[in-house]
Amino acid sequence: MMDFVSYTLDDDVATIVINNGKANALSHDVLEELNQALDRAEQDKAVVILTGQPGIFSGGYDLKEMQKGMKEAAALVTVGSKLTRRLAAFPFPVIGACSGHAIAKGAFIMLSVDYRIGIEGNFKLGLNEVAIGMTMHHAGIEIARHRLAPAHFYRSVINAEIYSPEGAVSAGFLDEVVASDQLLSRANELAQAFRKLNMRAHAQTKLKSKAGYLELLDRCIEKDSESLGLTG
Repeated sequence: MMDFVSYTLDDDVATIVINNGKANALSHDVLEELNQALDRAEQDKAVVILTGQPGIFSGGYDLKEMQKGMKEAAALVTVGSKLTRRLAAFPFPVIGACSGHAIAKGAFIMLSVDYRIGIEGNFKLGLNEVAIGMTMHHAGIEIARHRLAPAHFYRSVINAEIYSPEGAVSAGFLDEVVASDQLLSRANELAQAFRKLNMRAHAQTKLKSKAGYLELLDRCIEKDSESLGLTG
């Protein structure tokens, strides 16, 4: 039984839903439950649909935990970076069904999955770290560089530009936008198409094509931990 993340399996498709309050904030508990859900999806050999509450995928890290102190904030960022690294290398296809706003860590998750669907509406997507006084961490910079369109990397990471769903497609946070009532049906349509892939070939090609990036991400996560005082 999980308190903040639900897991359902239907026809070899695992739907994972984040449900943690108004901002769908990512706390240690939420991240732990997301990892548990991904463990189950691996055991079930399932294509994954990862989504949030209506109107918001996630507003980012839980500010109550981030404001406890530098060490606590760094620990949460490290766990979050390891989650996005796991998503980037996940052996089965992962579809991000962005159910509304995706800010900061919510947007980084969209940058780390295989295919991203957003919804029409007055929603905001992007990396607001610089706007709220946070220097971007090394892992975050490389996650953004890996997936954002080159013309938008500077605008997003350095200038903290926030995008509409349609603008997020051009920037590289999303692959397509649909009406809100079509989000999960479109995600399931794609999941059924992805089920036809050879999963061994999918996993091996993903790792081969991302080998340099994943190695860089590992170094960045370690560097972030060291620079924030987490390691001796």
